[in-house]
Amino acid sequence: MKRFIASLCLCLLASSTANASSKGALQDRVDAAKTVLDQIMQAKDSTIPRNILQQATCVGVVPSMIKGAFVFGAQYGQGVVTCRTGHGWSAPVFIRMAGGSFGFQIGGQSTDLILVAVNDRGFQDLLKNKFKIGADASAAAGPVGRAGQAATDWKMNAELLSYSRNKGVFAGISLDGTSVSQNKDDTEIFYGAPQSFQNVLKGNVGVPAGAVEFVRTVAHYFSQGK
Repeated sequence: MKRFIASLCLCLLASSTANASSKGALQDRVDAAKTVLDQIMQAKDSTIPRNILQQATCVGVVPSMIKGAFVFGAQYGQGVVTCRTGHGWSAPVFIRMAGGSFGFQIGGQSTDLILVAVNDRGFQDLLKNKFKIGADASAAAGPVGRAGQAATDWKMNAELLSYSRNKGVFAGISLDGTSVSQNKDDTEIFYGAPQSFQNVLKGNVGVPAGAVEFVRTVAHYFSQGK
């Protein structure tokens, strides 16, 4: 019973997080995304390979995605996305990720996620509607290693590469079945007015002051163009 209650609280926490956004909470999310990138990219070997950094068209960061299970597995997280444009990296938009799986297990954990789009069908197109990883967008667990050339078939078969960091361990992860969607409400709160996701991610909206450091951090690590 205690485990059931703990699992129920986890679900309630995810629900409350989805409905309690404020400008301050959104700023904290953007700042957390910057911190996640800094910590992962400053690791000696366990990081994203250089050639993938060069190929990236968009980058999504979801700090502290919550995963839990009580018969049914579930995961929920919110994050930010920026895309490469002809004049640098775009202002960010807010996304939510949710998924579930059937399994007889009990537990819960929190993990940081990074999604890297590696072809021209980046988040600008994928986020026109809610999409499901593995069904609407091909994805692969991203290879790890600073100098590695990622000699896999990701270049031909994957639109997205996915990574996770849990308890200090950074590795590629399969997110098949996880849905990704626009968080229009949070994006509107952060910008103070409704904004088209495509318009923002194509670089037609200026970077808000609160997102400058995050965008600079992405530009620093994903600096070389295709």
